[in-house]
Formats: sequence, structure tokens, C-alpha cells
Amino acid sequence: MTLLIGALTIGLILSLLALGVLISFRIFSFPDITPEGSITFGASIAAILLVKGYGPLLASGAGFAGGMVAGAITGILHTRFKINGLLAGILVMTALYSINLHVMGKSNVPLLNETTLVSRAEQVADSLVPGAVSLTVLGWEVSLRDAATLIGAILLVVLCGWMLFLFFRTNLGTAMRATGDNQQMMRALGVHVNHMIVLGLALSNGLIGLTGALLAQYQGFADVQMGIGMVVLGLAAVILGEALVGTDRLGLTITGTVIGSILFRLLVAIALRWGLDPNDLKLITAIFVFAALILPQALKKMRRKIHA
Repeated sequence: MTLLIGALTIGLILSLLALGVLISFRIFSFPDITPEGSITFGASIAAILLVKGYGPLLASGAGFAGGMVAGAITGILHTRFKINGLLAGILVMTALYSINLHVMGKSNVPLLNETTLVSRAEQVADSLVPGAVSLTVLGWEVSLRDAATLIGAILLVVLCGWMLFLFFRTNLGTAMRATGDNQQMMRALGVHVNHMIVLGLALSNGLIGLTGALLAQYQGFADVQMGIGMVVLGLAAVILGEALVGTDRLGLTITGTVIGSILFRLLVAIALRWGLDPNDLKLITAIFVFAALILPQALKKMRRKIHA
């Protein structure tokens, strides 16, 4: 049960990463590799602030801001200096590796003795259920800490998803979505397309920086290598979400992305439970992504044959 709760919690946290990838890859069709560095940047900023005694909310907000800065720089390199989008992301990601080392001062910062959002959630749960060490859920015993963290993650993801949904229904959000669909038309309407791209990448990597801050607090450490392969994870969640909802409606797309992230982590947890060698985790991840890429097309072909 602990493995299941852990997989659900990490899946929820990484759903914010998936929402960030959704903005860059799906809304703007921008091949952004910056998340490989911005997620670690958010984690390193949050970790060093927590070690210095700042509150977890402030540290998490700073991680979000750091991610926004990284995304904005990628956007500026692409729009202002006309650098290919993929190369711009690679440049920023590469630079962030050294920046993260400078921010943390070393390759790994432990947070086990610091006040984090996880410890705050546990304190709240302890005040609601005094003296309890564990809870019984559907016949399974779950530690109070794991249950509190899971509930906190659910509330946070619902809040972020709802705010993102409301933002994309504003005039600015609608302009950003329209820019991703047709840049030439938006230019004809007088919209500054470059500003929309920079803002979109900033928002995308802000969510990813927040993911890093939350992930570091959940895992109890920030590590300079923690961003490796994160773009693939985000893409896998987005693709799985699209396959699940089968529509491009905004609300359902956001919901599907969150569900896709959770489902992907559950699949990984099941594979580990069945005795998968942790060294093969990246290989299995790539196989899952490959399956998620070809599955929608295979389903469409099957439907056509059935209706033919």
C-alpha cells in the first residue's frame, strides 16, 4: 500500500511537470528541452532557501519564479536572437547545470531535517487526528504522513489545474492558445507573437520549477541530476492523457494530463513491484512512451476498420 500511495503522490507532483510540457509542446508546438534544467533549478532554489530557514511556501514560490526565468530566457533566445527553439532549450539546460551547482554549493542538498510542505501537512493531519500514527483505508494501514502528503498533493494539483484552466479562458490566455494555433493570423490581428511565446515558455517552466521544488521536499533532497529524462516523463503523461480523453477541450485536456501522469507512475510502480531492475527503469520508461505514441494511431485504425 505504501508503494501505491507513493506512486500516486509522485504522479500528482509530476502532473504539474506534465502541464508545463503540455503548454510548450501542445499549445505552442515548441520543442522545449529547458525542463531538464528548470526542474532542478526550482528544486535547488527551494532547497537552499529551506536550509537557510525560509518557509516552504516561500521556497516553493521561489522555485516557480526560477523556472519562469529559465523559460523566459529560452523564449528570448528563440524570438530575439532567432536561435532554433530546440537549440535554445539545450543552451539554457546546459547553462542551468552549472548554475544549479552554484546555487546549491554541492551536488546534493538533504532536507530531512528541514521544515517542508510535507512536514507541514503532517502537522495539520496530526492536529486533526491527535495521537494517530496511521490510518486504515479500505483495510490497508497507511501512515499518517503518507496520507497527509497525498491529500495535500491532490488539493495542490486541483488548485493549480483550476487556475490554469481559468487563465487560459482569459483574453491573454486565449491569445496565447491562438498564437500556438496560427501565428500569422495573430500577427495580422496585432498580437505580439514573440511576447506570447516568451510568456508561454515562462509559464510552462514556472510549473516545472514548482514541480522540482515540491519533488525535492517530498523526496527529502535536491540533486543536480534529478532533471534527467523529465521531458520524456512529461510527454508520456500528455500523450496518455490525450489517449484517455480523446478530445482537445481545454478542461478535459488538463484533467487527462493529470490522470496520464498518475497512470504513468502507477505503471512504473507496478513494473518495480514485479521485480524490475531499477537500472532498467529508463528503458521501461522509453518503452511506455513508445507504446503511448503508437497506441492512439493504432486505435484510430481499428475504429476505421470497424466502421468501414
